[in-house]
Amino acid sequence: MGMPSFNVSIVPLLLSLLCLLGFTGEAADRAHMCFNQITSTPNSTYRSNLNLLLSSLSSNATNESGFYNTTAGQNPETSIYGLFLCRGDIATYDCQDCVATATKEIVERYCPSEQAAVTWYDKCMLRYSNGPSFFSTMDEAHRFPIGNGYNATDPDSFRQLVATIMNELVARAANVPSGAKKFATKEAIFNKSQTIYSLVQCIPDLSRSGCNSCLQALVANLAVCCGGQLGGTVMDPSCNLRYEIYPFYQIEAVGEPAPTPVLFPPPAPGDQGTRPKGKSLIPLLGIVAIVALIAVSLALFAMSYYLLRRRARKKLNSLLDENAANEITSIESLQFDLATVKAATNQFSEDNKVGSGGFGEVYKGTLPNRQEIAVKRLSRSSGQGAEEFKNEVVLIAKLQHRNLVRLLGFCLEGEEKILIYEFVPNKSLDYFLFDLEKQILLDWSRRYNIIRGIARGILYLHEDSRLRIIHRDLKASNILLDENMNPKISDFGMARIFGVDQTQANTNRIVGTYGYMSPEYVIHGQFSVKSDVYSIGVLILEILSGKKNDSFCTSETIDNLLSQAWRHWRRGTSLELLDPSLRDSYSRNEVDRCIHIGLLCVQENPAERPTMASIVVMLSSYSVTLSSPQRPGFFLHSRTESNAPTNGLEADQSTSNSEPLSEASITHPR
Repeated sequence: MGMPSFNVSIVPLLLSLLCLLGFTGEAADRAHMCFNQITSTPNSTYRSNLNLLLSSLSSNATNESGFYNTTAGQNPETSIYGLFLCRGDIATYDCQDCVATATKEIVERYCPSEQAAVTWYDKCMLRYSNGPSFFSTMDEAHRFPIGNGYNATDPDSFRQLVATIMNELVARAANVPSGAKKFATKEAIFNKSQTIYSLVQCIPDLSRSGCNSCLQALVANLAVCCGGQLGGTVMDPSCNLRYEIYPFYQIEAVGEPAPTPVLFPPPAPGDQGTRPKGKSLIPLLGIVAIVALIAVSLALFAMSYYLLRRRARKKLNSLLDENAANEITSIESLQFDLATVKAATNQFSEDNKVGSGGFGEVYKGTLPNRQEIAVKRLSRSSGQGAEEFKNEVVLIAKLQHRNLVRLLGFCLEGEEKILIYEFVPNKSLDYFLFDLEKQILLDWSRRYNIIRGIARGILYLHEDSRLRIIHRDLKASNILLDENMNPKISDFGMARIFGVDQTQANTNRIVGTYGYMSPEYVIHGQFSVKSDVYSIGVLILEILSGKKNDSFCTSETIDNLLSQAWRHWRRGTSLELLDPSLRDSYSRNEVDRCIHIGLLCVQENPAERPTMASIVVMLSSYSVTLSSPQRPGFFLHSRTESNAPTNGLEADQSTSNSEPLSEASITHPR
């Protein structure tokens, strides 16, 4: 029985409807393969290396190339190799979301007990194996063809056009230099009524010949599996191709020209000699004229664009210093005009105000396309506003991670300095965590997810982004929660960039919030990645207890959360620290581990604190043995401990031992 055929004018409408309904979304992978089944325990070296590998892949999904490969493990016998490849047209945040889904589902849903796997989604592919290394090599063993099962009304002509398109795309993608996106798309009109959308892609580390061989093999496979069908895909760990009769990629993102009209069937070879001489010059002259017109239009457009950018750059340079101006030039396309921002926020009305940040107020707004935004309007009276504004724009524009709030744009007009972010609907973590009525909405599963999300976001800042960034103001009010209560780190106005080999820096301008700042930062002005680790430790203990770090201070006693946690740890009563609202929903192993990790993070000696990479692994795997924590910094004695020996930092030492500091910008937790 042959494949069913449909009227070509109806099929695209049906397929487009299926696309809109989510049949090509990220709810499930398109295909997956699992190999080398084993029985591994959660504490095995293999599982630990796999968790580390998947975490690294997920953290690096902001790579602009949409491709990343890495290895986890020191021993060649237990090392794991992995990579991801995102579709060449998608935005970085879409790549990030797809890879995050793939790294989670591949081990939890599809291949829980195998040492090698590959999974294909609509927007990305992810692969890992326990060896040998498969980097920069073509994989011929694992291919997955998919046809849509519906034949074109003229399958032979349709097949011929698809083959012609694919051969052109293979040549274009293969000729891309190694390391760049080996990606090509094309739209072509079939029989004046149907547009075919086609795409091919290779992993960037394949050579020219390797990419060409891989795609040519897939083209041959496509003819066998899907010839004459209205849609087809062949997926391979090294390359992939696909065509449909609806747009399944972002045409504007790849900048393709208008669809090429192709009429089939073509003339038979014997007809070539009967064509009247001179007739072929007419369409040829028409093509030349069209090409010339397009070239002139593009030249005029480029010139106009250059002049507009130049004028905008002059305006920016009047405010920013030369270095910051060079940084911000690449993001001028994100600039909003003040009129648009005012209209979105109803003229910055009080009804639209949703909070106050360290250097201004925050408003909810709605753009003309109905997209909700958060508008941070820097205070005009703040002497640090301009500096913090420059810092935040330059930093956040380069950062994209699912656990960081996303910058959508900015506005510079007159004295107005405004940042426009994605709107995160569930406010900040402190709004729920420290409210007796609302904290019950944060069950243990959500709190544990928030802790891990914050850790992944800070790991990205410290190690996996293009820059090494110290946040310096991590606190509950700077952790925003999206509609699914996933955490997003915000407020980068105090952040600092480190050099690749830089480990710490000193400052005479202390910025941050009491209770979250590390001892070496408060006393000596020294900050490093371990300063953020200290803040993470405080946050973990606050999330576990539902109490602020300073909530134990009264008119009669001076105490803090860290001291309480340490005492419970020494007595073996750590669970007494737990928020009472969690008594019926928590996992004892996870709670114990989080308290242990929190205390490791807040140790007085920065060298004793773990790195963010270690913390992410600790939170993901029980195979890592945790060291015993030392007493926290800013440990406060109770009256019964007043005569006990001490080697930690006491409260009254924070003043007497301090070096002179100036221009301190310190806030108290709200």
